[in-house]
Amino acid sequence: MKQSGYVTVFTVAAMLLFSWITNANACNKALCASDVSKCLIQELCQCRPVDGNCSCCKECMLCLGTLWDECCDCVGMCNPRNYSDTPPTSKSTVEELHEPIPSLFRALTEGETHLHWNIVSFPVSEELTYHENLVSFLESLDISPLQNVSLPANSPHVKLDGEKEPHCTVVYFNDCMSIHQCKNSCESMGASKYRWFHNACCECVGPDCIDYGNKVVKCMNCTF
Repeated sequence: MKQSGYVTVFTVAAMLLFSWITNANACNKALCASDVSKCLIQELCQCRPVDGNCSCCKECMLCLGTLWDECCDCVGMCNPRNYSDTPPTSKSTVEELHEPIPSLFRALTEGETHLHWNIVSFPVSEELTYHENLVSFLESLDISPLQNVSLPANSPHVKLDGEKEPHCTVVYFNDCMSIHQCKNSCESMGASKYRWFHNACCECVGPDCIDYGNKVVKCMNCTF
């Protein structure tokens, strides 16, 4: 009899979970399913703030704990997020590092490595194209002065006839890390800049890059 009661409880909970997550289109199911299920079984998230009923809000927040920010939309307690519109991998924070060591960065990224990072090199012209597009955009808006963003003719990154095109080299750490860890790790390998994607992927930018490296997430264990 007791076993039958447990089955009934979990069946009801599963139905509730399916109903709530189905209605929450933007819900991060992979991250939230387990904790949302626990809170639903305890009936701690049954009220509806959008209808003016927030009698369970505090209890629901305590139940979800540190996952509240990511999972409150799964239980209808906050406005749903449109992940497809602005995914974490499309946003990033960049910063220049004040004391880069180019020789160290080049030595660490030369040849193959079996360390916990992925080395990616691409023609500087890819960054150049982005830079020129930015200048054209600013000119279309009639923003001045433009001399602060235009590429000088004597730039060391401009390819001359017969010269080999320079490459921008960046390093992606395989695993996710905080922005503080990202900055420290990039400083420790002599990078000139870093880019921290909002999904926690960290990219260290080498001294031969003119912008902030590659704008695509390529961390092997941190891609979502």
